[in-house]
Amino acid sequence: MKLGLAIRELHRSESALARDLVAVADRHQVEHEVHHVANDLLRWSHGHLHELAAAGTSFGLRLRADIGTSRLAPARRSLSRLAVHRSTPGILLLADLRRLHRKAAGVSLDWELLAQGAQVAGDGDLLALAQRCHPQTLRQLTWANSMLKVLSPQVLAS
Repeated sequence: MKLGLAIRELHRSESALARDLVAVADRHQVEHEVHHVANDLLRWSHGHLHELAAAGTSFGLRLRADIGTSRLAPARRSLSRLAVHRSTPGILLLADLRRLHRKAAGVSLDWELLAQGAQVAGDGDLLALAQRCHPQTLRQLTWANSMLKVLSPQVLAS
């Protein structure tokens, strides 16, 4: 069975999403809603990583339960404060939200694949994990999509 490969790939994509959520929260501190919601959504990704690391042990995987800390965070926060005075912070925010949307869509697909594999393999614990975490990923995806719809008209028309 290749469920271990699916867990490893999901863990990789969830880690990438979590790192991007950290970067967006740091880069867009002046956009309070974006900053705070990105941090809230990050908690879900952290939980997913923890659960995937635990589930992976049954498949002989040693996965990190977190994404670690970035040494770039202080620099991103400083640049965020400086970027507010430039004419392009809205474009940068749209680019970041597009990236989050694409990553969340990929993570959603990976949860779906894992659920399908777990169902065929009769792995109830893995299926329950996917059913518990996938809806949160869908909410992350929905948030990014909603923010793009709200912000893009004013950014692109200005």
